[in-house]
Amino acid sequence: MVGFYFHFLVLFSLIFLKEEEELEKFKDLDISKDQLKLLKQIFDSFDLEKKGEIGVDMIAPILDMLGHQLGVEELQGIISEIDADGNGVMNFEEFANLASRFVVEEEEDTEAILRELKDAFRLYDKNGLGYISVDLLREILKELDDKLTPNDLEQMIEEIDTDGSGTVDWEEFKAMMIG
Repeated sequence: MVGFYFHFLVLFSLIFLKEEEELEKFKDLDISKDQLKLLKQIFDSFDLEKKGEIGVDMIAPILDMLGHQLGVEELQGIISEIDADGNGVMNFEEFANLASRFVVEEEEDTEAILRELKDAFRLYDKNGLGYISVDLLREILKELDDKLTPNDLEQMIEEIDTDGSGTVDWEEFKAMMIG
C-alpha cells in the first residue's frame, strides 16, 4: 500500500482506473500500478464536482496532512510548477506528478494509513455515532461509478456490512479498505 493518504482517502472508492490505457500515461512516474490507482481514488475524492480537476489551493493542506510543512517560497514554487498555466486547478496527471514525489513505502506508514482511514471515517460519521448508513455508502458508490447496477451495489453492500445491521462501523470500514 501507499503511504500517501489524504483526509478524504477512502470516500469508499472501490473503483479503479480504466486499466492499461490510463496507466500508460504515467509509466515515467516512480510508483507502482497500485499506488497510481490509489492516487486516482484520492484525486477523485477531492474532485467533489467530478470535473476532472482540483484546486491548487489544496496543495498546502494535502502536504500538511502528509507531514510536509513547506515554507511559503517552496510552496509557491510547487504551485507555479503544477499550475503552469495559472488557471488555479490541476488535473489528475498534474496531481499524480506532484503526489508521486511524496509517496513512501508501506512498512513506514501503516500507522499513518490507519489514522487517515479513521479521519476519513469520522468525516462521514458526521453525528459521531460510530457508523455510517448503507444508504450513504450506496449514494457514494453510485456517484463514484454510475455504471454500477442496483444489484452490483447490493452485492457490494452485503460484503461490506458483514453483520447486516444496515450500517458500516469502523471495523467494517477498515476491513473494506485494508482487508
